[in-house]
Amino acid sequence: MKVAGFTIARNVIKYDYPIVEAITSILPLCDEFIVAVGKSEDATLEVIRSIPSDKIKIIETIWDDALRAGGRTFAIETDKAFQAVSSDADWCFYIQADEVLHEKYFNVVKQAMLQYKDDLSVDGLLFNYKHFYGSYDYVGESWRWYRREIRIVRNDKRIFSYKDAQGFRKKPNEKLNVKLIDAEIYHYGWVKDPRTMQEKRKEWSRFYYDDQWIEGNIARSNEFDYSQVDSLVLFNDAHPKVMDERIKRKNWKFDHDLTKNRYSAKELLKRFISRLIGYRIGEYKNYKIVK
Repeated sequence: MKVAGFTIARNVIKYDYPIVEAITSILPLCDEFIVAVGKSEDATLEVIRSIPSDKIKIIETIWDDALRAGGRTFAIETDKAFQAVSSDADWCFYIQADEVLHEKYFNVVKQAMLQYKDDLSVDGLLFNYKHFYGSYDYVGESWRWYRREIRIVRNDKRIFSYKDAQGFRKKPNEKLNVKLIDAEIYHYGWVKDPRTMQEKRKEWSRFYYDDQWIEGNIARSNEFDYSQVDSLVLFNDAHPKVMDERIKRKNWKFDHDLTKNRYSAKELLKRFISRLIGYRIGEYKNYKIVK
């Protein structure tokens, strides 16, 4: 079985992405790793080149900054990396620049890839998610966070990155048939110094909205306000080992009063109904789970 990892990277220093941790977290499971590095305002290319592995193959790209439609640029860049995967790879493991796989899941992931390698009815593997917020001590608990997403897909070039690269579909526009596995992706996209987080949010918004919308909807503050959150829980487990040094370097403080967690009336209603019927209603599912 041959496994290829792939990801995209741009301005990872400027916006403090844990890209090295992301790549190295799944590198032991991969035989090759494609990184599509967009032309950056910082030394992103040098950072990727500094990772000590001959598995890594870099392709240099130019992002379309003029395409401001629903984050479509992210999907286009992801497809460039996916298309560069060697034709003899069986599985392709996608990891975003702010995502990390805990080493405790290595065996689960490897066994799932082996189990379904020759089962062509399975297009990919679905992971659960843990979304960190504000600091490495808190996890988002409300239903506004997506619960699951596809991160391993078959090396089938009919598969493409969907919308803003959160998930995948197959041409012409079919949801993938996936197996849910007992493994989590740790998402650290909302854990940054408040100043860096605010700058990243402004930059990110430019791939979705026009300048007028950004001017009217993104606060002019120099720091992101982490207090505007509905519900968090404490994280009392161990982070992936690749995150140890980054966590030690954390240079800001964020605390949340767990007694003040709050939900919207809509979410409270959904939770009530879901308890009665036994499944989560209204959940966005860009996939079909096969039994």
